[in-house]
Amino acid sequence: MLMTMISQPFTSWVTPKAFSVPHLKVSAVVEHAWAASLQDWHSFCRYSVFGSILSIGAMIGAISSGWIADYIGRKGAMGTASMVCIAGWMTVYLSLGSVSLDSGRFLLGYGIGVLSYVVPVFIAEITPKNQRGTLAAANQLFVVTGLFVAFVVGASVTWRTLALTGILPCMALLLGLLFIPESPRWLARAGYEREFKAELQKLRGVEADISEEEAEIQEYIETHKLLPKAGIMDLLDGQNICPVIVGVGLMVFQQFGGYNGIVFYANQIFESAGVPPNLGSILYSSLQVIVTLLGASLIDRLGRRPLLMVNTVSACGLLLGCLLTGTSFFLKIEIVQQAHQLVPDLVPILAVNGIMVYIGFYSVGLGPIPWVIMSEIFPLHVKAIGGSVVTLANWFGAWAISYTFNFLMNWSSHVVKKGH
Repeated sequence: MLMTMISQPFTSWVTPKAFSVPHLKVSAVVEHAWAASLQDWHSFCRYSVFGSILSIGAMIGAISSGWIADYIGRKGAMGTASMVCIAGWMTVYLSLGSVSLDSGRFLLGYGIGVLSYVVPVFIAEITPKNQRGTLAAANQLFVVTGLFVAFVVGASVTWRTLALTGILPCMALLLGLLFIPESPRWLARAGYEREFKAELQKLRGVEADISEEEAEIQEYIETHKLLPKAGIMDLLDGQNICPVIVGVGLMVFQQFGGYNGIVFYANQIFESAGVPPNLGSILYSSLQVIVTLLGASLIDRLGRRPLLMVNTVSACGLLLGCLLTGTSFFLKIEIVQQAHQLVPDLVPILAVNGIMVYIGFYSVGLGPIPWVIMSEIFPLHVKAIGGSVVTLANWFGAWAISYTFNFLMNWSSHVVKKGH
């Protein structure tokens, strides 16, 4: 069990740094690399491409993640993804223009796409049943902790220095993979009988009795061998279509709630609302850590079905947060500002509270729960391809939101009335 807990940070921390650091000073990156005004339509497009190209890479990574994890193992897939992320960070750090910046972001996206599937699956496979949900949700906890650390560091360093810090958790993962065990389920499936038993014993402790769990895994693997090799069309079979609908559906609701738009453009949102961007970002990321910690502590106590009900409450909270934030920008219309002296003071208050409400409800529901469900609902023979499809759906939603959000942020009825 100790090895399970040690494995957790190494497999989780690489993702948040790679995901969040480039967004923190995205405005500075664009300003120095492109030297273009964001009032120009062409600049809007390039700015949006820069923000969303990570998700395009992640979609490609998601498509290949299941095959990579099955072919070279869970540790091999994580190591490969980590090296791709390091290459991405170095490309961003050494970049001199938009092409190299976009290339670096694309590489980062590919590595994250692989990790976003492999990490939840690896955690689910090495963890005892009674603690599987907690540790799977703890993955999201380390993600948001990395986001918080990145915002804090990003407040005091240049964007190139910030890019270099993204290499650190990637190196930590590579180093950690030398010490943590491989997934016993993958070893058993790949035919490594001796290694399978040794790694399972290492995970559970030298004195632990693993005979029952060993027999259960062996029985599961033998059943899997009798099943035909799964293809994409097998996901449409009667016994598999339900997990696909549940997994993809949860990811659609998670992404189209707009979370990635807020994370990608957090600084821009706060600055537009008159809030110091570094302060606002640190506030919401620290709240996210606290709420996610609370959710991780409850996930195994409540069970999976009640957690799905929590998603309903979470979605209502997202709606409330969006309404508060949207109202704050609505009140920035010049006519309203001239008519009401108190309105300018309400704009930053509503914006901060709206984002805090949104992040709080997201972190306890739609943030961690879909990943926990995804790692558990598919039968073993379609786990790789099913997980890849669900992860692909997640990153497609992330791309759609991150690409269009910048355009929506800079549109208003006030601008339309002026004929622009």
